[in-house]
Amino acid sequence: MPESAWKFLFYLGCWSYSAYLLFGTDYPFFHDPPSVFYDWMPGMAVPRDIAAAYLLQGSFYGHSIYATLYMDAWRKDSVVMLIHHVVTLVLIVSSYAFRYHNVGILVLFLHDISDVQLEFTKLNIYFKARGGSYARIFPDPLSARRFWFRLYWFPLKVLYATFHSSLLAVPDIPFYFFFNALLLLLTVMNLYWFLYIVAFAAKVLTGQMRELKDLREYDMAEAQSPKPSKAE
Repeated sequence: MPESAWKFLFYLGCWSYSAYLLFGTDYPFFHDPPSVFYDWMPGMAVPRDIAAAYLLQGSFYGHSIYATLYMDAWRKDSVVMLIHHVVTLVLIVSSYAFRYHNVGILVLFLHDISDVQLEFTKLNIYFKARGGSYARIFPDPLSARRFWFRLYWFPLKVLYATFHSSLLAVPDIPFYFFFNALLLLLTVMNLYWFLYIVAFAAKVLTGQMRELKDLREYDMAEAQSPKPSKAE
């Protein structure tokens, strides 16, 4: 529970800050995605408000890699989670170094909101379980929001800008294939976790799940079979 509480507060704070940058300042990136590359040039100055978001997110994902390897329980999707953290950290560092920070703020905004709702749902389940009864599950809003932000708006706004608009604004923009390959890999992982949620929703709606269970956990039969340790 403390882990989910900490992550809920972190994601809520980060998403609120990125929402402020996109809707409370003069940055037009959300409503005009191609603008992320307007006036782009190598070595351009990174605004302090965006640099602060990068420092916070980079520190978090650096710690998340360590936590996944040495602190968290090993689950069926732990390898994918580890790849996700590595890819995210590489994207954060490389987009800052290449001065693609405007794209980065848009990416963070579209991803953090799903994690806010996910961690809040975990906390709700924990408190209901402590009270001796389980919460009735409504997975549809979680899956719908994840689909809308990560699988609809992300390709529509981010991938469109990085694949198409970047070449119009800067025809010889550097690291084009490297950066877009990482964003495509992130999209594949978004689809992977969305299908997990859909499978969870299907079990709930068809009555196959009568109590809450994390589908990422290993079954008891699997748990009894020897598995390599993390150190190995």
